[in-house]
Amino acid sequence: MDIILKYFPRLTPEQVSKLNQLFSIYSEWNIKINVISRKDIDQLYERHVLHSLAIAKFIRFTPGSKILDVGTGGGFPGIPLAILFPGCQFHLVDSIGKKIRVVNEVVLALGLKNVKAEQVRAEQLKGKYDFVVSRAVTTLPEFVGWIKKNISPVQQNAIPNGIIYLKGGNIEAEVRPFRKNAFVQDLSEYFEEEFFETKKLVHVPL
Repeated sequence: MDIILKYFPRLTPEQVSKLNQLFSIYSEWNIKINVISRKDIDQLYERHVLHSLAIAKFIRFTPGSKILDVGTGGGFPGIPLAILFPGCQFHLVDSIGKKIRVVNEVVLALGLKNVKAEQVRAEQLKGKYDFVVSRAVTTLPEFVGWIKKNISPVQQNAIPNGIIYLKGGNIEAEVRPFRKNAFVQDLSEYFEEEFFETKKLVHVPL
């Protein structure tokens, strides 16, 4: 948890408590259903929680915002963001049922009232959201094709509605089709740890 408090020193006691519980909850569930690689579980706060919270360095969601997390896996970035933004609604989806089972158990254990988790493919979703967030489930052009129908035309945040995508490595080719309005942020500008040197956040307004 120290690494989270290093970059987010103004968390409420309730937020600290919930974030603090994540390690024990995920460690217990990861034994039953592997949603985080075995070698990564000890690095949960750096590689999963803080990585997810890079989005909170980029934008402070307006209360009432609706955020869709596609390909959430074990609940990232959705669950850490839901803890930070209790006034927003989060819909976490994944096509793999056992991963959603873990997400639901984490949500239940933490008492998160602002999270709905569902086993469904992104292409089947009908709802409208201010933002769609994800951690690199596919190439960006394919992802845009899946979810552009789900972006609300009603703006209520300081940053335009659209996709906020977390991805590593060279993403130049993926971003090229959107280069006129896409914004790419190196996460090394937010976090000094080596893990973030090649990690990026991409915002594509839609």
